[in-house]
Amino acid sequence: MVRVCLKCSLISCKGKDMEMKYRILVVEDDIDISNLICMNLEIAGYEAIPIYDGDEVCRCLEGKSDYDLAILDLMLPGRDGFSLIQPLTKHQIPVLCLTAKADVISKVQGLKMGAEDYMVKPFEILELLVRIEKILRRTTREKTLLTFQDLKVDLKSHKVYEGTKEIGLKPMEFRLLTIFLQNRNIMLPRERLMDLVWGENFLGESRTVDVHVAKLRKKLNACRAIVTVPRGGYLFEDNEMVSGKNNKL
Repeated sequence: MVRVCLKCSLISCKGKDMEMKYRILVVEDDIDISNLICMNLEIAGYEAIPIYDGDEVCRCLEGKSDYDLAILDLMLPGRDGFSLIQPLTKHQIPVLCLTAKADVISKVQGLKMGAEDYMVKPFEILELLVRIEKILRRTTREKTLLTFQDLKVDLKSHKVYEGTKEIGLKPMEFRLLTIFLQNRNIMLPRERLMDLVWGENFLGESRTVDVHVAKLRKKLNACRAIVTVPRGGYLFEDNEMVSGKNNKL
């Protein structure tokens, strides 16, 4: 049984700009528990990516690994949770074990293998959120690399690569691209994009956004994922992320 705390919505993401949500893998084969955790993470301002078996975690890491934390059940279909701790930490993804295995040996094993924390079911949602916040404060470093398909954006050097080729972008094009990559599958109105990229005091017209989006689409094949929302704005479509969320047993 999971004990739900209605105060959970008071806990929110801290230490990161609202437009850069922490991305958390929820590796849990019980769909009801997974849905509950994901729902409360979303309420708290995180982005939750559910995974329902151990083998899928490995496939997920092969595609991308820009996750900030993994909540990991230890008793899973496919690969068990213990065998996933090191692959996750190798990709610099901190692990919080959340499991019904309450024996001391399992706790010691999980922590010695590299888990940041260990919680036993049943659990309080509020306590889980607080532990998540503590782990993220300890472990999260400023992201320096954003990826999508074969696109790589180095935030530190301000360089963009598609495959092995470096693509030259002007400062506002670079900023717009990073905003899209940090807000995948979220419709962003033109006015919001203008505030995020050019600043709230920018006096230009929304047409400026359209021009820069057109330039990104022309320069980068990956930017074909930028979808125009009629009478709305733009959305950077990441089908891999959507399919991961909808792939429920």
